[in-house]
Amino acid sequence: MINWLKSQETITEKQVKSGLRSLVIDGMCSQVMGVFTGGAFLVAFALLLGASNKTIGLLAAIGPATQILQIPAIYLVDRLRLRKALVVLTCIVGRFFWLVAAAIPWLLPEGMRVPVLLIAIAVYFGLGAIAGCAWNSWMRDFVPESIMGGFFAKRMAISTALGAILSLGAGFGIDYFKTQFSSELTVYSILLAAGGLSGLFGCFFQMRIPEPVMAPVDDHGLMSLLAEPFRKGNFRQLLVFMGLWSFAVNLAAPFFTVYLLKRIGLSMTWVIGLSVLSQLVNVVFFRIWGKLADRYSNKSVLTVSGPLFIISIAVWPFTTMPDSYFMTIPLLIAIHVLTGISTAGVNLCAGNLALKAAPKGRATSYLAVNSLVCGIAATIAPIIAGFGADWFATKQMTVDLSWISGEVRQTLPAIDIKGLDFLFILSVIMGFYALHRLLSVREEGEAEERVVFRELILETRKVVRHVSNVSGLRTLTYFPYQQLTKILPRRKDEEDVDDIDV
Repeated sequence: MINWLKSQETITEKQVKSGLRSLVIDGMCSQVMGVFTGGAFLVAFALLLGASNKTIGLLAAIGPATQILQIPAIYLVDRLRLRKALVVLTCIVGRFFWLVAAAIPWLLPEGMRVPVLLIAIAVYFGLGAIAGCAWNSWMRDFVPESIMGGFFAKRMAISTALGAILSLGAGFGIDYFKTQFSSELTVYSILLAAGGLSGLFGCFFQMRIPEPVMAPVDDHGLMSLLAEPFRKGNFRQLLVFMGLWSFAVNLAAPFFTVYLLKRIGLSMTWVIGLSVLSQLVNVVFFRIWGKLADRYSNKSVLTVSGPLFIISIAVWPFTTMPDSYFMTIPLLIAIHVLTGISTAGVNLCAGNLALKAAPKGRATSYLAVNSLVCGIAATIAPIIAGFGADWFATKQMTVDLSWISGEVRQTLPAIDIKGLDFLFILSVIMGFYALHRLLSVREEGEAEERVVFRELILETRKVVRHVSNVSGLRTLTYFPYQQLTKILPRRKDEEDVDDIDV
């Protein structure tokens, strides 16, 4: 085992291919852990333990808050120069704490359950932050840059597909087995334990991924390393965008599940079913976005996928008028489809943009500072949102449309905003401002948004053509998008680019 944790001077092509396969399997194990220990399941588990809105906000803030540990992690990585060993050992210890969280309902009285859950999650994310610092630097040197976009798209697509299947099965399982056990907490405890074990199994495949020897780093001190990314103008602009984007997303995202369970009153099967729908769309579009990112640039993809994600948040307040109505389910389906399309591009390209912007061989401090900035923003946002959710709970703004015919007056609610709706609106405003700041970031090979949008439609058309022989469905990809693409000038060099399958 010790030899497996050492770095290598030379890595053969065969070892690279084997390492990439292990990297995919590790991603699958991590996805299983993430599905069973996060999202709707973790929120529901916390609510059953007695968590409040403030606690849910704090729960969402713990992970980002621990990114402060990226600072000492930089020192550890540069001094130990054993990134694989650091990743594997911290992951083993950190993921064990999901087993601790799973045991909470059986070992602790009610008054201690929520605090201990927060502590267990803090330890997991804290060690994960240290692992993440070493992991980012390791992957920057190991994965060939020429296939980086396509490979990570493939890895995320496979992991997401697995996660979607397991999410759906777990959602049905919870609704069924909670009637078979004396306590609903039993089902969630089993899920958390299964997630923790899957994460520990993934550590075995981490050990099988080769680690290149780190390039020599000039020893200018920790503070100098932390300041260097801010001195680089383009990377500084990237940090501004990433921080603002992280803040905007985390104002709203932690409360989507709360909104579905409490405001709309959906069952866990419906909540997970919508999540699975989004993940299945993710799987399809990871490959599309990955291809476009390699062909044009990560920034170009973000300028298209980012606005789509913000629009999906903007639709949430219209799912209730002021309560559930005949358009609630159709709107929720549309939101989750649009979220699946957009987050595939955002999740893939935001990380890759930072990876490519960081100088090879000296990426540790750059990527750590990027994680730290995002972590600070993502820590502050859900805490503010948690307090804001309680404050907005008693606030409501209504705009009605009235039709008067003689003495008959009919009134229809045009806009009805209350509670969490206000947080979603604030998130939309911040999100569009963050995308405005993205325009200041430079990346080699970037293309205009309309070029990427046109290619997105063309790639989507190919997918629909391959999965369906229903002519009506295929026609949807031709109008009105086909007419829009006709007015967009096509550069000759773009016409000559062939599809590249990764």
